Formats: sequence, structure tokens, C-alpha cells
Amino acid sequence: MAEIVQAINLTKQVASPSREEGAHPLVILHEVSFALDAGDSLAILGASGSGKSTLLGLLAGLDAPSSGTVYLDGTDIFSFDEDSRARLRGRLAGFVFQSFQLLPALTALENVMLPLELHGSPDARERAMEALRQVGLGQRVTHLPKHLSGGEQQRVAIARAFVVRPKILFADEPTGNLDAATGSQIIDLMLELNRAQGTTLILVTHDEALAQRCNRQLHLAAGRVMHTAPLTQA
Repeated sequence: MAEIVQAINLTKQVASPSREEGAHPLVILHEVSFALDAGDSLAILGASGSGKSTLLGLLAGLDAPSSGTVYLDGTDIFSFDEDSRARLRGRLAGFVFQSFQLLPALTALENVMLPLELHGSPDARERAMEALRQVGLGQRVTHLPKHLSGGEQQRVAIARAFVVRPKILFADEPTGNLDAATGSQIIDLMLELNRAQGTTLILVTHDEALAQRCNRQLHLAAGRVMHTAPLTQA
């Protein structure tokens, strides 16, 4: 199966917070390399400060590495400028965040329609309605985010991410603001859509039990890959 994500020697350094002369840069990630096949689900694990969210941001091209690069669907994303990377993300990727990031003045339906409208889809309303039905919110389409529970808001966010049928879905602690039972339901839903649509799922989490639901795991400690199970090294 073709590799859809390839990270090659990804390193991220920032200036040391110390003002002493000769202070060394702070290394957040150190030479992280791996590859994922299309349709894989990967959990990135590690303690707070291990570099999980930094790695996710680099994989998505939201931040640039100090060295190394990322290939998404065969394209070296850091050979592009920021605007070109943004267009590539719009074509390839979807995002789900811990904080939901729904627009408060828009209904559930309007939030899900938004990326389709930005793509100029003539059937945005119908596709958004179907996406909300798929996540179990067919009866809540006219509700504003403030009238939805946390789990329902995250379902809207998932519908919005999957409605454009992305090749890759990036999720940063998507269950972090949810109780354990609701979080488990959200992971069920993401993995179900991952299988149904063949979307590659890259998930940051601190929860080992949730990570075991993915077919790949990558463990970070102090910015280094400590363990992979099972994962093809690039």
C-alpha cells in the first residue's frame, strides 16, 4: 500500500529561555522518522512536554521544522511557501481539536457546511446534513454550539472534518475535554469513519487505552521516538 505520510529526520529547536551567553537551543523534537500507509490509524503518545503536539503541527505543515521534512501524499510540504502549504492542507487534510473550535454564531449544520462552501461545493447543505446524520446528530442540525453538550460539539467538529472526505485527519487530544465514556464514543466514531472512508488518522493522546484502539502507536519522550508498535521506520 502506498505511503501517504512520511516524516524524515524531523527536528525542531527553539532559542533557549536562558539569557546566558552560549546557552544551547532547546530541542523539542530530535530526528523523528516514520512512514504511514494510506488508511492507517496512528496514535502519538507521550507525557506533557514530550513533543506530541509539536510533531502533529509539523506533520500538518502548521509549523516548520528546524531540519528534516514531511511528505504528504508524495509531496514535500516544506518545498512550498506557507500559502501553498495551506492550499495543500485544504485539499488533503481535516482537523479535530480538543477545544472543538466551532463558530458560536452558526448552527451545527452551518458549521459543517462551512468547509464545503469554501470549496465551492454546490451540494454543501445535503452533504452536511448526511455528515451530521452519520455522527448521530440528524435531529440537532439547527442547534447552536452553546445548546449542545461537549460530546455533541465534538461530533459536529468530526462531521465538519470528515465532510470534505480528507485523505488525512489530524486530531489533537480530541477527547481531552470529555468524560471517559463520551471520549470512548468519540474515538469509536472517528475509527468508524476512518475505516468507512479510508482516511488516514493521526491522533495525539495521553491515554494509552485510547491509543491501543489505533493500529499504530508512536511513543515520544523528551522529543525522541522511544517506541513504535508496529510502525514502519522511514
